[in-house]
Amino acid sequence: MSARTLDPPRPGTCTPSRAARELGLKRSEFDLAVQLGRIRTVPDEGGGGVRRVECAEIDRLRAEDDFPASLRDRVQVVGTAEGAALMQIPAGRFSRLARLGLLVPVTFYLNRSRAVVWLYLAEELRQFAAGPENARLLKGRTPETLRSQLAAGVDLRARNWRGRHLGHLLRQAEDPWARAGAVAALLAPVEIADVVKDPYERAYLNRFRPAPPGHGLPGTPSAHLAERITTAQDADEIGWLRSELARSVDEAREASPAPRPAARRVPPAPRTGARPIPPMARTVTGRVEERTVIRSTGERTRAPESAPRPAEPTVRNAQARVRTSESCVRPPEFTGRPAGHPVPRGHEPAPAAPPRSSRGLRAWLRRRSPRPARPARV
Repeated sequence: MSARTLDPPRPGTCTPSRAARELGLKRSEFDLAVQLGRIRTVPDEGGGGVRRVECAEIDRLRAEDDFPASLRDRVQVVGTAEGAALMQIPAGRFSRLARLGLLVPVTFYLNRSRAVVWLYLAEELRQFAAGPENARLLKGRTPETLRSQLAAGVDLRARNWRGRHLGHLLRQAEDPWARAGAVAALLAPVEIADVVKDPYERAYLNRFRPAPPGHGLPGTPSAHLAERITTAQDADEIGWLRSELARSVDEAREASPAPRPAARRVPPAPRTGARPIPPMARTVTGRVEERTVIRSTGERTRAPESAPRPAEPTVRNAQARVRTSESCVRPPEFTGRPAGHPVPRGHEPAPAAPPRSSRGLRAWLRRRSPRPARPARV
């Protein structure tokens, strides 16, 4: 039996890193080629968010003549000095042409001093220099209309880059909401909230809004400068993007409305039966005075604290008035509490105390009452 070695099947797609190695490009050159549409990508089937490259696309690029030099020439970028030397013009004239929007940058970066460095495609600069209609701009005096715009401070480099970046985002969008998110990527959140009033649609739109190119850590001055470049600043540009966003959202709403949370029905609370109100405890709002009632027999009884104070009886005759005055007067011998009887040591019950006689009280009252004067004896 002859043994055969089977090669593993080649996957249909590969990652961007592997595609850059097979094409002999740096990762920055590969990303620029994807942005310019020179290399076609497909969305990841696994839903990871990173686009992949089909192996058939790699085979197509490798089959071109003069590979990989031809592919590298199409993604070659130069700065201001290199571009001026390529076009054989002074660097100042190159900068003026770029500010007027005649030369469109393809990317940018921030140097150590946070200055914006614009990069241009070398292929586009060669085509501009070779055009006969541009010969008067490369040599001689700049036209008066262009000089007046430069004197007014016109700088269209950032705006032209945003237009090119929007075209790249729209080429990768494969859904109506994704196209609306591509337009919203160049607007400030305040402008988006003003156009898209519905909060559910706005939240769904933010899911498809691409993140701006990263330049520096979030919150740093470099990040703020990059955010200013990637956000529309001119009034006419903002107005055009707002109208385009409203149109894109209307189309996306008709194709597939934004998802909304399902209305959840809250069950009614069970009704409890009426409960009897418990009796309220008596509240003491004032200090209860302790009253001691002294009867005519000399016995003292303490009125209960909770009992209401009885009203004083009306004196109907003189005898009742005298009794009332006698009951309210406390003799000096009864000012103290009577001492309790000592308990015998044998724990035998103490004999009952004899009843007190009222002769002492009567004698005391008799001494206090005035006595009539006796007639003198003859």
